[in-house]
Amino acid sequence: MPRVVVDVVLKPEILDPQGQAIVGALGRLGIEGVTDVRQGKHFELEVDEGVGDDTLATLADTLLANPVIETFTIRRA
Repeated sequence: MPRVVVDVVLKPEILDPQGQAIVGALGRLGIEGVTDVRQGKHFELEVDEGVGDDTLATLADTLLANPVIETFTIRRA
């Protein structure tokens, strides 16, 4: 059964407080060189062979992501 991976992140213009908290924590841990972090959601779906790209895009756009503030990428694994 094919596996599809959907990653969802906030749009670049949307403030990411969790990402900024991670950047701050990295500095306190002595880890340098990371200037920005965008956190998000990762979904792994097992789908039937016949599930098309349009169906996957509809699924991600209506159920997994909020299209007002988030973007998503889909890849077949």
